[in-house]
Amino acid sequence: MTTVLTYLQFHLAFLVPLVLFLVATGFVSRTRIQGEEVLGSLADRRYWTGVAIVTGIALAYTIPWDNYLIARGVWWYGPDATVATVGYAPVGEYLFILVQPWLTALWLAHLSLPSTWPTVDRPVASRAAGVALAAAIGVGGWLALGTDATLYLGAIAAWAAPVLALQWAVGAPQLWARRRLVALGTLVPALYLCLVDRIAIEYGIWILSERYTTGIHVAGLPVEEAVFFLVTNLFVVQGLVLFRWVLDRRGAASSLPSLPGRSALGSDDGGN
Repeated sequence: MTTVLTYLQFHLAFLVPLVLFLVATGFVSRTRIQGEEVLGSLADRRYWTGVAIVTGIALAYTIPWDNYLIARGVWWYGPDATVATVGYAPVGEYLFILVQPWLTALWLAHLSLPSTWPTVDRPVASRAAGVALAAAIGVGGWLALGTDATLYLGAIAAWAAPVLALQWAVGAPQLWARRRLVALGTLVPALYLCLVDRIAIEYGIWILSERYTTGIHVAGLPVEEAVFFLVTNLFVVQGLVLFRWVLDRRGAASSLPSLPGRSALGSDDGGN
């Protein structure tokens, strides 16, 4: 049976138009919204430098994991759905990994961010709690790898845990202070990608193994795919918010006057 849509056609139908729409609307976004600053305008070189860094990390971190799961038979592709393969993954898969961070970043660039970062209480404790939560996710993932039906879900959790641990160790207080921004920036593209992923599965572009999945579906979408898009979009949004925080912190530090026995770069920011 010939696949109705190819992987390339999937990109042209569902990803490219959305990227172009977000770019077009980004040009007309206001630079100020009710006294708040847009997180990343199309002219903000610092923001897009962060996007490029996040994309590079995403490619380096995801490609080996992705190839392993394909080789293991967790999913495969429909007949005539792909035109070329590098390693175990088709070219369209690499394009998906490349495009997703930019799609999420373009959406995030439309959102506003207050121009100041609040002082947070007990920053060390909140970072420790974030790392502990990420460790629990990782341990749960590794345990789930031992059972066929939870292998894909466990692989997602085990793969996600180190990234979450690093991000929460660096900036859990700042991310919590911006939790509405993080949630909105994450959930909207995640929901869209879940929708188009459901379509791709329906048309047989890729097929998930019944052996290595739980069989639990949400609106027809395997729960593993929903979790994957949730965590990957969370990676991107948290990474970009933290990148912005680091730049703002450096800028604030460099603007402080040097005092005897205290350099501007070594100043205390109250736990932020």
